[in-house]
Amino acid sequence: MKPDRAHSRLPPIASLSALGRGLLLAAAVALLAGSASALFLHALDWATATRLASPWLLAGLPLAGFAVGWAYLKLGGRSDGGNNLLIDEIHQPRQTLPLRMAPLVLLATVVSHLFGASVGREGTAVQMGGALADQLARAFRLAREERPVLLMCGIAAGFGSVFGTPLAGALFALEVLAIGRLQHAALLPCLVAALLADRVALLWGASHSHYAVAPFGQLSLLQLGALLLAGALFGLTARLFAGASHALAAQFKRRIAWAPLRPLLGGCVIAALAWSLGAERYLGLGLPVIGQAFEQPLPAWDFVGKLAFTIASIGSGFKGGEVTPLFFIGATLGNALAPLLQLPLDLLAAVGLVAVFAGAANTPLACTLMAIELFGTALGMPAALGCAASYLCSGPQGIYHAQRPGAGKAARPLPTAPPAPPAPPAT
Repeated sequence: MKPDRAHSRLPPIASLSALGRGLLLAAAVALLAGSASALFLHALDWATATRLASPWLLAGLPLAGFAVGWAYLKLGGRSDGGNNLLIDEIHQPRQTLPLRMAPLVLLATVVSHLFGASVGREGTAVQMGGALADQLARAFRLAREERPVLLMCGIAAGFGSVFGTPLAGALFALEVLAIGRLQHAALLPCLVAALLADRVALLWGASHSHYAVAPFGQLSLLQLGALLLAGALFGLTARLFAGASHALAAQFKRRIAWAPLRPLLGGCVIAALAWSLGAERYLGLGLPVIGQAFEQPLPAWDFVGKLAFTIASIGSGFKGGEVTPLFFIGATLGNALAPLLQLPLDLLAAVGLVAVFAGAANTPLACTLMAIELFGTALGMPAALGCAASYLCSGPQGIYHAQRPGAGKAARPLPTAPPAPPAPPAT
C-alpha cells in the first residue's frame, strides 16, 4: 500500500464508529425536535380554536405584537436572526445558538396566532430543531466541521415533523443552504433525524392536514404546457412575496427605530383591515380555506388577500414563518387558474401549494418530494414541472436572505476533463 493512500482515508473501524456516533446524535436531535414540534402543533391547535371561538381577540393583535417585539428586544439577542441565523451558522460556524431561541419563538408564534397574525409554522419548528441540536453539539463538544451537520439535522427534524413530510424535510435541509447546490454528505443523518422526528411527533399525538386529489389520468402535451405556464405564474408570485416582505421589513426598521413599535403598528393595520373588509379568512394559518381550494371554486382574489396580510404580518415583525401562508397562496392561486388553463381544480391547487413555496424558498426538489408525500406518487411529475418552472421564474432572492448563491439558476456548461498528458515515446 502506498503511503499517500494509507493516510487519505479513515480506517474502516474508525469510519463506522464516526458514522454510528453521528446517527445516534441525529436520533437524539429527532427525539428533541419531534417532541418540540408536537408541543407546538398542540399549542397551535388550541390558539386557532380559541381565536375562532372568540373573534374579539383580534382587537388585542397590536398589544400582542408589542409583547412579541418587546420580548425579542429584551430577551432575544441573536435569536431575532431566526432561520437566517441558523443558515449563517451552518455556513460559517461561530457561536452556539442560544437555547432560549426555542421557547421564545414557540411562545411568540402561538401568541401571534392566538390574536390573528397571518404567519406560518415552519420557521418555528426549524428554529426549535436547530437550537436544540446545537445544545447537543456543545454538550458533546463536536468538532467545528461536525457542528453544521447536526444543525442540518435540526432543520430536517423540525421541518419533517411539523408537516408530516420527513423525506421533504431531509432534502429541504440540504437544499435550503445554497441556491443550486446540495450538501450530500449530510443526507443520511438528515434522513434519520427527519424520519424519527416525524414518528416521535406522531407518538405525542400530533396530527397533520390531508388533502385529496382525484385521479386525473395521463396529461396531454397541452396540459403539460399549461402546467409550465402555471409554474411560471407561481414563481412570479413567490418573487413578489419575497421582495415585498423584505422591502416592508426594511422600511419598518428604517422608519421605526424601537422594535416593539413595529408589530404594534402592523397589528393595528392588520386588525383594522380585517374588520373593515370582512377579511378574517386571511388570518392565521388558513387551513380551512386551503382545504376548500381542493373542493370548490373560490374567489379569484383569495390569494391576493392572503399575500397582503402575510406580507404585513411578517414585514412588521410577527413571528412564525411563511410556508403555510405560501401554501394558502399557492393553493388558492391554482384554484383560480384551473378553469383558465383547463386543468383539474384539485390538481392545480396541489401543484400551486408546493410550487409557490418552491420558488420562494428556492427548494424545488424538496417541494416536489413534499407533493409526493402529501398527495401520492401521481403528483410527482406535475409537481416537478410546476416547482421547476416556479424556481426558475422566482428571481435571485428568496425568503431566506442568508442563502448562498451556490451554482445559481442560470444554466452553466458542464466542466470538462483536463486533456490527457501525452504518451511517453516508445522505446
